[in-house]
Amino acid sequence: MKTWTEQPAEADVEDTVRRYFEHLRARRIPEAEQLVDHTYTSVRHVLESLWSGSVEADGIVDGEESPFTAGEWERDFSWLDELALADFSWGHTGSHVYVTITYHERVIEVALSFWIKPTDAGWHLSGPATLW
Repeated sequence: MKTWTEQPAEADVEDTVRRYFEHLRARRIPEAEQLVDHTYTSVRHVLESLWSGSVEADGIVDGEESPFTAGEWERDFSWLDELALADFSWGHTGSHVYVTITYHERVIEVALSFWIKPTDAGWHLSGPATLW
């Protein structure tokens, strides 16, 4: 996972979150897992939450019934192409960042939360927690 020797700047954290998200969208799950400490939340949980908050919640894609069925997110990741990062919001302590996500350019109910945590080896980006 990504390690900083001192507390990273917000821009560095946001860049790492963007790379994490781009790895997910490109179906490079192992690379995404290597950037972030997933001690508390698995990538599978993150993907399932993003699916639930986007495709499943939407139910209709481009005016037609969704071509996806429940559980499809595990076999066909094409829905990830329609997700994008929206806004970054930092907590008042500077150790947490919340990221809103869009699906078809509309903000979805699921946001991702990351936190910067100090360890003996340095500073790590941990998460993401999925917030509803």
